[in-house]
Amino acid sequence: MADSGRISEFHSAFERIASNVERTIQGKGSVIRLSLVALLSEGHLLIEDIPGVGKTMLAKSIAKSIDCTWRRIQFTPDLLPSDVTGVQVWDRKTDEFEFKPGAVFANIVLGDEINRASPKTQSALLECMEERTVTVDGVTHELEEPFMVIATQNPIEHEGTYPLPESQLDRFMMRLSMGYPGRASELEILETHGRESVLGELQPVADATEVQGLIKLAREVHVAPSLTKYIVDLTEATRDHPDIYLGASPRASLYLLKASRAMAASRGRDYVIPDDIKDLIVPILAHRVLLAPEAQMRGAGSEEVLDAMLGQVPIPAREQA
Repeated sequence: MADSGRISEFHSAFERIASNVERTIQGKGSVIRLSLVALLSEGHLLIEDIPGVGKTMLAKSIAKSIDCTWRRIQFTPDLLPSDVTGVQVWDRKTDEFEFKPGAVFANIVLGDEINRASPKTQSALLECMEERTVTVDGVTHELEEPFMVIATQNPIEHEGTYPLPESQLDRFMMRLSMGYPGRASELEILETHGRESVLGELQPVADATEVQGLIKLAREVHVAPSLTKYIVDLTEATRDHPDIYLGASPRASLYLLKASRAMAASRGRDYVIPDDIKDLIVPILAHRVLLAPEAQMRGAGSEEVLDAMLGQVPIPAREQA
């Protein structure tokens, strides 16, 4: 179990990174913090939103704030799996094959419009996400640490796209939406970004080594047995809910456990409470459940169903947690 002094350092570092990212992404503190929770619990992020709301800026800002390498992959129908993973190239000087790393070899990888690439290319990236390695011609190459994929897709424009199937959506720890900024935030955007590039002036406030230390510390946060049961109760409730045709997988339970630890540490605690788990239900479960046809016909959304479900699952008593 992590001691309170080290958790205080975690909280301080988390807020330092979040505040630095907020210099470029105004009015989206919740999205920024959830993104960092995903990073520090070794998860990947799917951002589903319209163009121009700051998805790419978020990925760049996180990478610059933690002084890590980052690569952007623009997914298109003609993108090949080898463009993502890398390829063996014959070197005439040495008379040997040399491995040329693909775009996935970075700490933060932005997969822009992932649903525009063919399923074969999508699978190449998703395999890297799961295994955190790349195997080319029988040789396995380790990816950099920390490693996080931030994939984006436009929920409005579907022409010429290849939607991610449920099995691949399940690889993403969270699905988030940036949303339009509020009026005050948009005025601030015009004021700060209308003159010069704030991103260009952004300075690192952490490094890869510190982030790796935060990831290891998050693993030590205490989760009471009653709360692990609460997590399973929540995922089981999605499988038995009349409005849900396909419930959350065991991987969802694991992600809830990991992310709740990082969430608790980001709030300055060395133990998880029910609120940490409840705040992660929609980001982690909404893209994993399929609604029943009856629920879809009456216009219900997965977020709405999950919010209602939360009130039906008993919360562990404080003295038990």
